[in-house]
Amino acid sequence: MELSPTALVLIGLLLAAWTGAAMWAILSARREVAKARATRAAARRLDRMIADSPAVPLLVKADGKLEGPDRLAAWLGLDAMPGYLSELDQAQVGLTADHLEELQEAVRRTQKTASPFSMVVTPRGSTRSLAVRGQAANAQVAPHGAALLWWFDFSESQGELSRLRTETARAKNDFAALVGLIEAAPMPMWFRGPDMKLRLVNSAYVDAVGAKDAATVVEGQVELVEAVDGLEAAQVAGQARDQDLPVERIVNATIGTQRRTLRVSDLPLGEEGVAGYAIDIEEMEEQARAFRAFREAQRNMLDQLSIGVAQFDGERRLAFANQPFQRIFGMPAACHVDPPAFDRFLDMARDKARLPETRDFPAWRAELRDWFTTDVAQEEAWTLPDGTHLRIIAQPMPDGGLVLVAEDRSEQLALSATRDTLLRTRTATFDNLFESLAVFAPDGRLQLWNRSFGKLWGLEEELLDRHPLIQTLLEKLAAQLARPGQRKAIGEVVRSATLDRQQKGGRVQLADGRTLEFAGVPLPDGNGMLTLLDVTDSVRSETVLRERATALEEADALKTRFLANMSYEFRTPLTSIGGFAELLQSGVAGALSDQGQEYVAAIVASVERLSTQIESVLDLTQSEAGLLPMALDEVDLLQFVTNVVREREEAIEAKDLTLDLRGSRSAGKAQLDQRQMARAVGNVLDNAISATPRKGRILVSLERGKQAARIVVSDNGPGMNPAELSRALEGHRVGADAEGKGKRGLGLPLARQLVEAHGGRLNLQSEKGAGTTVTIVLP
Repeated sequence: MELSPTALVLIGLLLAAWTGAAMWAILSARREVAKARATRAAARRLDRMIADSPAVPLLVKADGKLEGPDRLAAWLGLDAMPGYLSELDQAQVGLTADHLEELQEAVRRTQKTASPFSMVVTPRGSTRSLAVRGQAANAQVAPHGAALLWWFDFSESQGELSRLRTETARAKNDFAALVGLIEAAPMPMWFRGPDMKLRLVNSAYVDAVGAKDAATVVEGQVELVEAVDGLEAAQVAGQARDQDLPVERIVNATIGTQRRTLRVSDLPLGEEGVAGYAIDIEEMEEQARAFRAFREAQRNMLDQLSIGVAQFDGERRLAFANQPFQRIFGMPAACHVDPPAFDRFLDMARDKARLPETRDFPAWRAELRDWFTTDVAQEEAWTLPDGTHLRIIAQPMPDGGLVLVAEDRSEQLALSATRDTLLRTRTATFDNLFESLAVFAPDGRLQLWNRSFGKLWGLEEELLDRHPLIQTLLEKLAAQLARPGQRKAIGEVVRSATLDRQQKGGRVQLADGRTLEFAGVPLPDGNGMLTLLDVTDSVRSETVLRERATALEEADALKTRFLANMSYEFRTPLTSIGGFAELLQSGVAGALSDQGQEYVAAIVASVERLSTQIESVLDLTQSEAGLLPMALDEVDLLQFVTNVVREREEAIEAKDLTLDLRGSRSAGKAQLDQRQMARAVGNVLDNAISATPRKGRILVSLERGKQAARIVVSDNGPGMNPAELSRALEGHRVGADAEGKGKRGLGLPLARQLVEAHGGRLNLQSEKGAGTTVTIVLP
């Protein structure tokens, strides 16, 4: 059957409509599928979000049924969520009965009144803290009468809260303690606000400024420290705040009625303000000043010592060296300006040859460097190239420094060697002396002795080695004495020498006939020395000599009497001979021939010379016997000497001599027997005239000293050797003059006797070929 075009069109339209409807249906289905998929994805996202959220929802329906995730069951310690609210308490896990009852009551109230609630529960056997917030459920979520509970696990927050509460409580306690500490602090403390005004001060601050209380100080802004260099205390605190650095300074302030030194510190506290405190360092400053004065005095004292002392600081640099130390090691004067290090000091000393010679100097220097780190003092002996011996002591200091002491022991070692030599010499000398020596201490104990002491008394060495007391020795000596009681005299001598410090002596007779002379001598060290000498031979010789001296005295007296008598006996016939010769010379017996006159003149001259000699012998004899008569008068010395010289003008002119007389009125006067002193000076001058050759020269000088006058007679004759000089002083003839006559007989001995009789002295000096000088000194 054929369809018409219209039918075909209609069929085509139907097919198109059906196809379109089919297509629409397919597209709608696809949209619903896509929408469902999106819904499921959104549900899964919401479920994941709920699973990851800090809160877990729980829906409680009106009949008590529960809808909630298993995550909440894990929080409550359950294996799975129960079906009803009452099943949350399962004896061992879940909520406690009290918490469950409270929760049920809150849920019922919410379901009825829609009022929210909140509570905190802790599951059994868990430390988890759960917060529960309940509210009425939305009608779209659940039918009316349901409650929605949100559970929060705030265990960590609760721990943090507890920790914060604990720390807060501790901070409060610490703050209270800190406030109490600041208030009780003995030093002034304060706090300034951002405007640098005082906000808080402690009691010490109030007392320091003499205020009534802290409020008065804050209200009046009473500052503890006055302005320094134009800066107020608040301005200095402002600088500390601006620079955000602590500021410390030392200032003076009046505390009470005293001026004290304070160390003031300002501490910036950020935007809060500035805190400050002041420490009284007056005592510390006084101690510092005292220490500086002590150190200066100590260094001045060390400069006066003979021992060298140096100090190196913790950096091993020279801090101080006294003058002896600088001298010992040859340090330059600029060492205080540029103090050298320890190694440099050793190098400088080595350059000056003030260190011992060493093979490896760097290694030796390293050993010395270890002195700084040792625990005990080091002592060494150094011998320098010039022979100087040094005793070195290195004392490490707690601050890492070193004190070095150098003592020059060269002199001590020399003295020690000398002392040892002296001790050996003393021992050898003691043992080889003829005397017996023993030294006793003040307590009477024997200290030293020589071999002669033990040998003299027959004492054993064992006894002497025990250093016995004097009483023990005296008991041993008693048997050796002729009279045992004399031992007390020996003991008394020892006691006087040791205790009374007096020297005494005596003699004792031994039983064998020997004679001992003993003496006690005090020694400088407080001991006493007993000396004993065998004087047996001396006593015997003394006896013989005394007898001989007595005989000589008697012979001398006999000689003196004989010479005196003979002088008087010679004088009478000599006077007669002289008188008759003068009569013959005057022509009483008749005129004499020329030869007779010559003989008579020779007789008269010989009589005069013989009379002079006899008179000299008589005066010399009387002077030696002390019987020479003296008639003292005040005599002008210059006139006196002039007269003596003029009396010998003829003899001087006869030999064509030159006599130079020197003197002045300043010589003054003296008490003299003019006749006797004229003879003394005349004899000296006669000897000079006799000894001086023709045309010779004689000098006579008169001088006045501070305490005496001097008459000097010198000639340029041949002089005398020592043997001739000794013979001339004894009165012997020495040599011969130009006429062959002897020189210097009794003139000089008589002159000496006469001068000494006046309290003066006569000195004779002569040298062969250089003349003779005689000096008469008169008081």
